[in-house]
Amino acid sequence: MLIFDLDGTLIDSSHDIAASASEMVQSYGAAPIAEADVIPMVGDGAPVLVTRALEHAGLPPDTPEALQRFLTIYDRRALDRTVPYPGIPEVLALLIASGPLAVLTNKPLKATEHVLHALGLRGFFTHVLGGDGPHRRKPAPDGLRALMAMSEQPAMMVGDSPADADAAEAAGCPFVLARYGFGTVRFDGRWPAAALIVDHPRELVSLAETRTLDAARVPIVMR
Repeated sequence: MLIFDLDGTLIDSSHDIAASASEMVQSYGAAPIAEADVIPMVGDGAPVLVTRALEHAGLPPDTPEALQRFLTIYDRRALDRTVPYPGIPEVLALLIASGPLAVLTNKPLKATEHVLHALGLRGFFTHVLGGDGPHRRKPAPDGLRALMAMSEQPAMMVGDSPADADAAEAAGCPFVLARYGFGTVRFDGRWPAAALIVDHPRELVSLAETRTLDAARVPIVMR
């Protein structure tokens, strides 16, 4: 089973997330936040993003109803500029022939389902787990372990952030770093030692042909 992160792995949602966070703090009278400053805040779930944005804007991190305000704004803006990364639909169409695909994201499930359906991606995935479900958010390995237990096939986690890498390590799951994703800024160029690295989604097709865990750990990087 290939298990994908959503934001920064399947879709480039950086502009809409950043714009929503900036609009949220502005609604409390703060100055707008530059997109480049918001991107490193993303990856650990909406509650953490909201707290980081509030603190960056000089607002109390426990500002009342800030999380709900952000989610409402994001629901309105979620598809303004968000698109699948180049090649993602075609790659998923090939990968689905190799076995089940799943999404494990810290984004709330309602927003996740909305975006996947709107972008024509939902039909590729057998399972979708959001960050507000019964499992702790990444980097906790709970959701990843639950997905791994749903398939008899070897699993690989594909993601772009330290939260993805840490969840995979804790779950004992091979990790594929989507180095094209916006979340990689949080690694500061220090890539996880055991990760496979892909610089374009099409490289995932060759990895999917490697169906054993031992083979999946071999650091093949196609150019």
